Amino acid sequence: MATIKIKQVRSKIRCPKVQKLTLEALGLKKMNAVVEHEATPSILGMVNKVQHLVAVIK
Repeated sequence: MATIKIKQVRSKIRCPKVQKLTLEALGLKKMNAVVEHEATPSILGMVNKVQHLVAVIK
C-alpha cells in the first residue's frame, strides 16, 4: 500500500467530539502536525470525516 502524509491545517476547538477523537486517532494533536499512515480504507475514511481540518500531502 502507498503511504500518505496528513497535516492538520485548522483548529479542532469548535468541532464536535467525534471529530476531535478522529484527529487523535490519526495521531494529530497540534496544529501543523504531520503524520504518515498507510492508505488503507479505514485511514482514508477517517481523513474523509475531518477533511475540512486536514490536508493530504503527497
